[in-house]
Amino acid sequence: MRRSASSRVNNILALLHDQERHRRKMSTKITGPIHFGPFEVTPQVFLTTPHSFALVNLKPLLPGHVLICPRRPYKRLTDLSGPELTDLFQAVQRVERMLARHYFSSSSSSSSPSDSNSKSQDGTPEAGSFNIAIQDGAEAGQTVSHVHVHVIPRIRGSTAKEVPGPGDQIYESMAAEEGNVGGALWDRELNKFRQRLGNRPEPGGSFPSIEDSERHPRTAEEMEAEARMFRRVLEQMEEGDGELE
Repeated sequence: MRRSASSRVNNILALLHDQERHRRKMSTKITGPIHFGPFEVTPQVFLTTPHSFALVNLKPLLPGHVLICPRRPYKRLTDLSGPELTDLFQAVQRVERMLARHYFSSSSSSSSPSDSNSKSQDGTPEAGSFNIAIQDGAEAGQTVSHVHVHVIPRIRGSTAKEVPGPGDQIYESMAAEEGNVGGALWDRELNKFRQRLGNRPEPGGSFPSIEDSERHPRTAEEMEAEARMFRRVLEQMEEGDGELE
């Protein structure tokens, strides 16, 4: 019995050690080139891990909308190996904590205080909410044939879902032109990649289209500035007291 208990403790310690080692392998020092499908996105990347990378979005649906991708250009989630899948979602967790620190803090101009947003939750994922989504295949609306996880912070009193109950327009937006990640990148790279890409990707999925007249792709400078900002937040998390780890 004692040996069994000791073995369980050792297994837990080994797991914690592996998680800490993985966290330390995450880096904000980006070396390229890094590609998202056929698109070179190195300046947009703000985090890399052994098997994944995170980048800011050309046409974010809401402030803080970012993407996390495996380094290898897998088309479907089921193509990833076990270690790659684990790495991908550990990166998702890390990015959630970073976005919470930036957007859900009472010091953030985007954050709106509420009775439930206690001091102990300030700057943590519990101080807001997130949409985490994967469009796994063209019929689900995937417009870049490279697995990517959408991480979208929902800020209380600002970008949170307005109407209680089922349904959320963010998913309709994701399947419509405003969520057409591939189309936006295709437009940006039209002259450079026209010979290689063929026809422009179209949005997909079973949701109805909605108007997108007021949203425009961001400039490279805007995206690079946001990527630098997110790198700084991640670096501050590493240098800080560890409360958000």
